[in-house]
Amino acid sequence: MTNILKKSGIYAFVLLVCSLLLICCDQKGPNVNNEGQDELKSLEIHRELSTNEKIYDDVIYVPIYSDIYMDKSNSTTLLSATLSIRNTSFKDSIFISEIDYYNTQGDLVRSYIEQPIVLTPMGTVNYVIEKEDTSGGHGANFIVKLYSESTKVKPIIQAIMIGTIGNKGFAFSTDGYSIE
Repeated sequence: MTNILKKSGIYAFVLLVCSLLLICCDQKGPNVNNEGQDELKSLEIHRELSTNEKIYDDVIYVPIYSDIYMDKSNSTTLLSATLSIRNTSFKDSIFISEIDYYNTQGDLVRSYIEQPIVLTPMGTVNYVIEKEDTSGGHGANFIVKLYSESTKVKPIIQAIMIGTIGNKGFAFSTDGYSIE
């Protein structure tokens, strides 16, 4: 009887470990859509507009705070950040050719797209920088290059930062600014 109990205990343990592994492996990253694709990759286009088709062309600077100073001792708190790019047009698409992330020193940390992506009318694309990602430092920023076939587009590009201290949470946003 004790032999059967030992075997069933081992089987239960193996079943538990396998279940945990399946659950952990099934988790999506913060930028993966319901089809399991990177959200930006799923919006790629393979034809870029010609220069004369680009009626609207802009470069947007978006400040990101991956950590902030909290008290007189200069201690910092890590933050997660979401870059949000929104197309406010009911009729016209926006094409995004670059989403580049820079650190405090102005060095390129990473480029988020290899091909231009399309943001359809009233569409939004978000990209999350995890709280543990400290590669940008406290003076990180995004450069977003975009264009359209219409001058009527008015994109909204913001960053939303979220953090916690003890049992208190806080959030704030920054707006993107045209630098071209």
